[in-house]
Amino acid sequence: MRVVDGVADVDDIDAFLARLDEVAADHGVTVQAFDARYVVGRDHLERAVELADRAIARGENVARERGVEILLYAAGRRQIDDALTMGVREGRTPTVVVVSDAESDETAVAAAASAVGGLLDPAATLDDYDADRVRAFFDVTEAELDATDGSLVDLVAERVALLDVEK
Repeated sequence: MRVVDGVADVDDIDAFLARLDEVAADHGVTVQAFDARYVVGRDHLERAVELADRAIARGENVARERGVEILLYAAGRRQIDDALTMGVREGRTPTVVVVSDAESDETAVAAAASAVGGLLDPAATLDDYDADRVRAFFDVTEAELDATDGSLVDLVAERVALLDVEK
């Protein structure tokens, strides 16, 4: 799995998503973009990919497409419309893009990651999340943060993992 970060300057969301789909199809990989302000780090995305792949292997996936299943796990949601809040939208959006292949074809993943990088303005957006936005999206209260030894990152990881339990 590769993570490509930068800023997406999107005039037409459908055209941008079509371009990402084209890169994915050209290289035989999955490409899924996220608004970086909701992603609490690489581990967040790695766990989402791992759990999505496990659900697909077991025939327990909700989404037909691997990228959407990854989005659902990253969002800790079973409803696609709710999970799409984490997606890229029109305008300038700090972005992280997962480029992954279930069969681990690193050559294809690297080529696709390079192509995705060409669609973004260079910027370090991974690990630059918006804590207030993340807390609101994942329903993490101040009381919950105070009551645990864990961090916001830990609580988001818990929400991602709990999605399997809530099925």
